[in-house]
Amino acid sequence: MAKVCDITGKSSQMGGGYSNRTRATQFNPTGARRRYVNLQKKKIYIPELKKYMTLTLSTDAIKTIQKNGAYATLKKAKLI
Repeated sequence: MAKVCDITGKSSQMGGGYSNRTRATQFNPTGARRRYVNLQKKKIYIPELKKYMTLTLSTDAIKTIQKNGAYATLKKAKLI
């Protein structure tokens, strides 16, 4: 299972850890760190289709579903 949101397409990103002190000392790399999206596995009921769907969603996508409704959001994301 890929760590990607089904609706928004959000996935992990690489983030740097350079402080101003590290920039001052020229050859002192701190390395990169992977930052993961807050993904939740949710079972959503869609009344228009009268069925449940299990999706891996970011918390941002969950808020979008609460605001716009499940059917409209999934249709816009081309999952229905």
